[in-house]
Amino acid sequence: MTKAITLEELKAKFHDGMTIMVGGFLANATPERIVDAILESGVKDITLISNDTSYVDRGCGKLIVSGQVTKLVASHIGTNKVTGERMNAGDLEVEFSPQGTLAERIRAAGAGLGGVLTATGIGTDVEKGKEKIVVDGKEYLLEKPLRADFAFLKAQEGDEIGNLVYKGTSQNFQPLMAMAADTVVVEIEDMKPRGSIAPEAVHTPSIFVDYILTDK
Repeated sequence: MTKAITLEELKAKFHDGMTIMVGGFLANATPERIVDAILESGVKDITLISNDTSYVDRGCGKLIVSGQVTKLVASHIGTNKVTGERMNAGDLEVEFSPQGTLAERIRAAGAGLGGVLTATGIGTDVEKGKEKIVVDGKEYLLEKPLRADFAFLKAQEGDEIGNLVYKGTSQNFQPLMAMAADTVVVEIEDMKPRGSIAPEAVHTPSIFVDYILTDK
């Protein structure tokens, strides 16, 4: 079964109110063609889960600027001024999650866990509305899993069935997101023949990948 999908075929799968995870760190390793396809589709009321909102003109920050995102879960927003402006204006709901906690919440969804316990955020705004659990006399926050309808990723190398390799900081979040979404779509920079990537070099096995974007 082929995993190839065109941009037009992918856009037909988008829907208002969808929850998406977008890989990358700032604009590094963001699947820009997929982000642009979301922009062109005009879908709205998106919940975006990402480490950050990159910049106003790059990465998933473009979806903030367009107004298509109404809820954001991220670890920081400081590199995109529009995110802060929309949050302060009350038209963007922002849930801040410390970076390590964010990664663990995504991992928990992929691993089928009910959540993770962390002391990070105790005594800060992060703890508001969250359940606290005491273990051996120490207080922890219960951070619940984060799952999405789609995870949109970008790999520097991949093969025809979807085994993926990420380079450098582009590994941040992407292997976890690949396990925590109903549908995983990837852009691959350097397509390799099936079987040419050593098994021990694979960061995301093909079993987690639903679609590979084909058209340039």
